[in-house]
Amino acid sequence: MYAVFCIPGRQIKAEPGQTLRIDFHASSQEGDKIVFDKVLLFSDGKNVRVGMPYTGSSVHATVVGHERGDKIIVFKKKRRVDYHKKQGHRQRYTTVRIDSINA
Repeated sequence: MYAVFCIPGRQIKAEPGQTLRIDFHASSQEGDKIVFDKVLLFSDGKNVRVGMPYTGSSVHATVVGHERGDKIIVFKKKRRVDYHKKQGHRQRYTTVRIDSINA
């Protein structure tokens, strides 16, 4: 059994019991329950339901924690004008555990 659900900017395939790292979900704390109701595709192993745009199913998950990814260095430079700029960035993520998929 699996489902493909939509969060802004991404589509994620999920199975029950799976742990996923999604974009930072600021409104949730560790241990909170989240319901993703924008399910684009649902499969129970025999039948596949494709929504137009959504199937009406829902994915229930629990927040495991928040973390930050690896640091990325952004370096900008223009030749011959003595311009250079160095920035760093660390993306924030939320780790969730998929509890169940309701059809």
